Amino acid sequence: MNQPPYGTPPPPPVPPTGYGQPVPPAAPPGYGPSVPPAAPPGYGQPVPPAAPTGFGPPPPSYAPHPVPAAPEFLAVDRRNSVVVDETGVTFECNGVTAEFPWPEIRSVHHQPSPNGKSLMVAVIHADGMLYECVVDAKRRERVYEWLNQLVLVIGHYRYYRPGG
Repeated sequence: MNQPPYGTPPPPPVPPTGYGQPVPPAAPPGYGPSVPPAAPPGYGQPVPPAAPTGFGPPPPSYAPHPVPAAPEFLAVDRRNSVVVDETGVTFECNGVTAEFPWPEIRSVHHQPSPNGKSLMVAVIHADGMLYECVVDAKRRERVYEWLNQLVLVIGHYRYYRPGG
């Protein structure tokens, strides 16, 4: 089998001139530096060639996407409040505050009161103790709004444990 050799082929031979010196091959058009044509006498300096256009200016830098805020829940009445956030659950009942970090919570329960005008939230601590807070609402619709929000926030933190 006659296969072509690997690599680039050698340059073609240069025909000699009448003086015994070979003539170098001319570069094909479009290669090498471009030389601007000489200006006719009396017309001033030659105009330099135009700069290549390229792909244009770089795209604008974009701000990073904002980090979504961690969901929070807040229910408040005149005496009591329930807060659920990334740190855990906090009750304030008649001026006494109890904070329960997520690693110390076994479960969180919630339901409307029997008359439907209050939200009842209970935390079962890791040691088995039960803590409860009741927040009064002026309207029954408000209690169900709180319940819908609370389900989403507790679900977020019970299945997604930040930092642990």
